[in-house]
Amino acid sequence: MKKIIIYLGVLISMISCGSTKQITTTHNHNYSKTNQIIKNALYFKGTKYKYGGTSKKGMDCSGLIYTAFKQENILLPRISRDMATQGKTISIQKIKKGDLLFFATGKLKRISHVGLVTSVKHGQVSFIHSSTKRGVIISSMNEIYYKNKFIKARRIL
Repeated sequence: MKKIIIYLGVLISMISCGSTKQITTTHNHNYSKTNQIIKNALYFKGTKYKYGGTSKKGMDCSGLIYTAFKQENILLPRISRDMATQGKTISIQKIKKGDLLFFATGKLKRISHVGLVTSVKHGQVSFIHSSTKRGVIISSMNEIYYKNKFIKARRIL
């Protein structure tokens, strides 16, 4: 009887301590959090542009990103230039869903715009952002305007 209890104890501890399960869970957690952040941002698609806006009534680019991440309890700075200091810098070749793209769209050639990568397929990077003329839209890094204005990419998750 004593041997059976010891055997069961060892068996239970082996089953409950599998490290593979923990790694998979962590990976899936980041993947699902990334997808949820993108989903949060997509909720605002079609919302008009409003400087300083963070709601369906109006949204600016950094407000969109700030709100999408905040809904998942990830606090980022409110301004795109400050957001560009968060996470880690990544090369454009390594961009994936959930990464942030930063652009210099003004005359000063400093970061003034941010977008959230929604997909990367066959080398084409799509991102959601709020443009002053069209509001919250999805654009492509293949568009000449964004290629020319791109400064850097950062990974938060």
